[in-house]
Amino acid sequence: MTVLHSAPRWTSNEGVKDALVAALGDMLVRADEEHGEILLTVVRERAEDAMRSLRDDHEYQQLMDIAGVDYPERAERFEVCYCLLSVTKNHRVIVKVATDEATPVPTVTTLWPNAGWYEREVYDMYGVLFAGNTDLRRILTDYGFQGHPFRKDFPLTGYVELRYSEEDKRVVYEPVQLAQDLRQFDFMSPWEGADYVLPGDEKAAAPAAAPAPKVDTPKTTEKPADTGAGAKANAEAAKPVADAPVASKTDEPAAPEPTDDRPAKADGEGA
Repeated sequence: MTVLHSAPRWTSNEGVKDALVAALGDMLVRADEEHGEILLTVVRERAEDAMRSLRDDHEYQQLMDIAGVDYPERAERFEVCYCLLSVTKNHRVIVKVATDEATPVPTVTTLWPNAGWYEREVYDMYGVLFAGNTDLRRILTDYGFQGHPFRKDFPLTGYVELRYSEEDKRVVYEPVQLAQDLRQFDFMSPWEGADYVLPGDEKAAAPAAAPAPKVDTPKTTEKPADTGAGAKANAEAAKPVADAPVASKTDEPAAPEPTDDRPAKADGEGA
């Protein structure tokens, strides 16, 4: 049975960018179309107004996700990306807002209540602040966590480590202390081999091979007296070896007699 939907299965981007640029006006910083996606960068202070227009006037009803991106070399190092979906047109756009570590971005929880969870995640991972979010706290890391793990300058080992203390009967946080004495790593291919001696390899040097013994005249046993086995053994070894008897078909055991056929059972009898 064919089911008809009001939304098309596939929607073209033709004309969409121009229409949204004209509608957003001075709220828009730039608009791009890359990899089949329409990207709209809006003024940070006007982000809520721009997305309200996209929701109410252009039918982008659903906020699918909010993601953060970190560009440490930029003055406004963070980008907050809002992924919007139009269920009536089956079309998506991405709205971007740039900010730094201290300047907050207007919350969109006034437009989509589910944005609260997404904004908390971006805050937890990147440290981006959202003005107007009444419950802006960490959501993925633990209480008392230091730093923001998705920042490019966040160390891979973190700042603190936790363990369970048998003395205190609780989880305690301590500064990270790496147990590795040598932290200079190289990326040379192991198939090529290092051009230096690794620590500990000097102990694994193979000992020099012992020289092979020199033999002036090879020893051979050309006569029975050279074998050292004695006259009795030599005489026994000199006897010709008789050929092993070949088994004939007559020596094979006969096949068993066939058994009588099992009488057929009448209908209704058990197996």
